[in-house]
Amino acid sequence: MHAIPIHLLSGFLGSGKTTLLNQVVDYYKAQDVKVAIIMNELGDVNLDGQFVDQDVPMAEMLSGCICCTIRGDLSMELKELIEEHQPDVVLIESTGAANPMEIIDAITEAALFMRIDLRTIATVVDGPELLARSRRGGKTFKLMQDQIRCATDLIVNKADKLAPEELVEVQQLVRELNAYAPLTVTVRCVVDLGMFDQAAADKTKPVISAAQPSQTGNHVCGANCQHDHEHEHGHDHDHDHDGGPNHSHAHVMALTHYLTGPVDSHAFEALIKRLPKEVYRAKGIVTFSDTNSRFLFQYAYGEVEFIRITPQGTVNDVAVFIGEHFAKDVLERELAELTGANQG
Repeated sequence: MHAIPIHLLSGFLGSGKTTLLNQVVDYYKAQDVKVAIIMNELGDVNLDGQFVDQDVPMAEMLSGCICCTIRGDLSMELKELIEEHQPDVVLIESTGAANPMEIIDAITEAALFMRIDLRTIATVVDGPELLARSRRGGKTFKLMQDQIRCATDLIVNKADKLAPEELVEVQQLVRELNAYAPLTVTVRCVVDLGMFDQAAADKTKPVISAAQPSQTGNHVCGANCQHDHEHEHGHDHDHDHDGGPNHSHAHVMALTHYLTGPVDSHAFEALIKRLPKEVYRAKGIVTFSDTNSRFLFQYAYGEVEFIRITPQGTVNDVAVFIGEHFAKDVLERELAELTGANQG
């Protein structure tokens, strides 16, 4: 069974997320890719949902923000939506008041119980609003900064409402917060939708198979994204910043790896203990070959905990890692070697 790609649309209230959402939906439909949507609104009525194609399966999460009162429901909504409609891809449009980190947490929790793979966090930046907020600060400006930091793709919208020198200032503000994600300047979110192409690939080719664990090409928000980063990005690391499609814009990243079989407990624990300091969170479910038991593991900042579990129903063996600037290919290879050693 292949993993369902998940794409998250973030950005402050009124930035243009629903406009982008509709473009992406049309893009997928033109390629015969079945898309489903989760929309989250603060109010009791999903007004934005009125503008979405009624043929598209949609789950509405109202009267609360994913990041607080109903965050725990997101993984359940995702599970039910996928089981009922079996989409090829899922789009999540978060309320503009949400910090993406909370949503990332909910999605990675869901990855323990279903084959999903967070591919993109596209943040739509309201250019004039960011500029205005930057000059007076406050909580809203802080939230906008967090949304920008967490992005794998940045869209600076409403360029037509900015003078040329203001547009330059907005782009500088965005780049100071996130120097790695491809940045596009738009009017009404008219953007090259190639950032979503990886989900629109041939549906017969699984994103994840038993022979090929997942490889998520984009970075995603991590725990540090809700705080002001103390380090400056771009000085100590050799990365391309030109936004080309073949470059990995590694800032804060998540790696989801579905294990293909049991692993030796000592070897797995040794791998976890030698994780580089750049990996600051990990979690997952593993089957140990030498104990014939399954464990939930959680790792944070050098400490790991294993809890013996007996899952109900179908639960995948999976490991999710979140961090900054870590070598994903090396970690993938080490994980594959663990299962390969036991299967060999």
